[in-house]
Amino acid sequence: MLTVEDINAFKLARRVKDIYPNKPIVVLTPFSREVSMWLEREDLSVIDYVFCWLGNADILLAIIKLIEDKMNLRSDVEQSGVQAILLVEDSIRYYSSYLPHIYKIIFQQSKRSVTEGLNEHQRMLLMRGRPKILLATNYTQAIELFDKYKDNLIGVISDMSFKVDGSKDAKAGVKLYNKVHKDDVHMPFLLQSSDSENENIAKKMGIGFINKYSKTLSIELRNYIIKYLAFGDFIFKNPATGEEIYRATDLKSLQEKVLKIPNETLEYHIKHNDFSKWLNARALFPIARMLKYITYSDFLNIDEVRTFIYDLIDTYRQYRGRGVIAKFDGKNIDEYLNFSRIGDGSVGGKARGLAYIDLILKKYELFDKWEGVKVTIPRTVVLSSDVFDEFMETHNLYSIALKSENDQEILNAFVEARLPSMVLQDLYTFIAAIKGPIAVRSSSKLEDSHYQPFAGIYSTYMVPKIENDTQLTLKFLTEAIKSVYASVFFKSSKAYMTATSNVIDEEKMGIILQEVCGQQYKNLYYPVISGVARSINFYPIAPEKSEDGIVSLAFGLGKYIVEGGQSLRFSPKYPKKILQLSSPEMALKNTQKYFYALDLTPESFKPSCDDGVNIANIPIKEVENGSSFKLVASTYDYQNQVLRDGIYEGGKKLVTFAHVLQHNVIPLSNILSELLEICQKEMGNPIEIEFAVDVDVPKDEPVIFNFLQIRPIVENKEMVNLNLNDIPLEKTIIYSKSALGNGIIQKIYDVVYVKPNTFNAAKNHKIAEVIEKINNEFVKN
Repeated sequence: MLTVEDINAFKLARRVKDIYPNKPIVVLTPFSREVSMWLEREDLSVIDYVFCWLGNADILLAIIKLIEDKMNLRSDVEQSGVQAILLVEDSIRYYSSYLPHIYKIIFQQSKRSVTEGLNEHQRMLLMRGRPKILLATNYTQAIELFDKYKDNLIGVISDMSFKVDGSKDAKAGVKLYNKVHKDDVHMPFLLQSSDSENENIAKKMGIGFINKYSKTLSIELRNYIIKYLAFGDFIFKNPATGEEIYRATDLKSLQEKVLKIPNETLEYHIKHNDFSKWLNARALFPIARMLKYITYSDFLNIDEVRTFIYDLIDTYRQYRGRGVIAKFDGKNIDEYLNFSRIGDGSVGGKARGLAYIDLILKKYELFDKWEGVKVTIPRTVVLSSDVFDEFMETHNLYSIALKSENDQEILNAFVEARLPSMVLQDLYTFIAAIKGPIAVRSSSKLEDSHYQPFAGIYSTYMVPKIENDTQLTLKFLTEAIKSVYASVFFKSSKAYMTATSNVIDEEKMGIILQEVCGQQYKNLYYPVISGVARSINFYPIAPEKSEDGIVSLAFGLGKYIVEGGQSLRFSPKYPKKILQLSSPEMALKNTQKYFYALDLTPESFKPSCDDGVNIANIPIKEVENGSSFKLVASTYDYQNQVLRDGIYEGGKKLVTFAHVLQHNVIPLSNILSELLEICQKEMGNPIEIEFAVDVDVPKDEPVIFNFLQIRPIVENKEMVNLNLNDIPLEKTIIYSKSALGNGIIQKIYDVVYVKPNTFNAAKNHKIAEVIEKINNEFVKN
């Protein structure tokens, strides 16, 4: 302010500038004839801006933003592609009035634009990408700014009369327009003047005009900016009549409408660069840049242009949705969005790992790296931990969950309770958006910890999508979700929590909902290839190295591998060197005999403590000889006692993945080798991944490699340096010539010994039940 007690504001400004030469200094003062004369006499070289106080506090924000725009101009405009509006006005009174209005319009536009952001980070970037304002007070400044930033300008607002070469020029605005029009014939140009006769000049030039004395100046200014600077909806016009044909409110609707508009409308908007302007005003710079310089002559026909624009938006929307956890929007499902959340709490360890996978795939551009294969994560929605908290507290479930030792009693109590209403609405929308069955996985805060393994402790259910019966599918889905919640408090979970010194009532559970990878075969659903891969192999066979990793493959659902089924094991560096296939006899004995598939019949699913209640166990010999099975099968020829790749009559079918591993029909080993290496480097720890491959895809479509999960491998770091021959045999408690690995486990007081001569591998489950009872007695005592 100019009048603060006895302080001379200009002397103070010079002193501040001497000490802090880069510090912006602004004069804000009420205007009068005396103040104007005073300012004319003063040396304003140390003052960055002079503003007129008109009683509107919005001027303070406008001043801050103008300075901010000036300071960030180079990095934001030149490096990031942010757009700008050039305002040319020498009247302090008028630019003090205009700037708050323009900034207000810009901020309102930015609030609308941020809806294109899928998470807080993207919304923040879109807000920061708002158009800047460049203020010039004379012709020289205006030309300098225009020449420097013309590729990033979305419009010019200019006074008619201002100084040119130091002298007032009544037609300076016309000169500026001629310069702008020469460089960019379609640049929006708004002329404003206190002389109403200049309106005729503006009309002859075909540009906008506002009278400075207009009582509706702010409304006229707003309407012009929204209409001509592309701040409103995208209006598809009939070029002949100017009539509106279609209207696009966001990027999704723009993409849809591009396919519907007439050829002449598309050609008109390309010619006037309307697509680029509209996208730039919304800070969607990557696609705006691609569309700014295209012309009809760049393509063979108008349909090629149409396809190019559609595909460009398509690619951008896919890329934008990768590596982010978006807020699930039940009212506006984005078909390109792979990962979203319902709720605001923690998503849990397993979901964090999945989101991290998506980010890694984006960072290293791995989605389409391998020819004929698309690497991705399945469409995923996560119920965050606050949904679990609300569910537990609303129905007072902790009382029975913590006290009861009966799993079925706990499950019944959870299934009878109701999920929050808003969650049910979102689940209904999710079901409508997906095509196949849904996997319901746990994602607790303790799962996939770097310090304690928590894999396989809680339940995972799969529910079919019942065709034309969304309500029944919703019933199954909610029951599965509540069953996973209940599994936190099952007896086995409580025992594990106690053994790992965790407190069960502090556990928070998120839920992952994923489309199941695979295809339907009659009433069964399963993937042709599922697998688990580790970046470290503790027991390599030469020439394999420990750091090469190890892969386990199975036909059907991955549950087969997780439960210890006889999967095919190999090093991704040596996919043709597989011990299990080293001879026909070994292959007959050591390959997969059955597989798991999801039973799609509605009556197969019911709430159960057994998460495999609707998982069918099918012998390999019953698999139909389709093209997909041929990819992974070999046939044992009894007559010649040889193994042949593929399926042949009269022999025994074996799962060998020969065409994948031996003939590289799918570059699976290359994909796994690189993924393991990258993921281990990124996580700074040996890792384990789960995946499934969908090979039943439409012709000319890529095979889909679905990355399902990643978790750290918890290693024992103890090193032992001793010579076993120095230990007298008579002093050993247990002795074996085939012991594997070493480590230190504290606080072991009792050992449960199973006699080898009574052990029967076929009765593993019964033996486990007996051991569990004995172990429970030790725990109690």
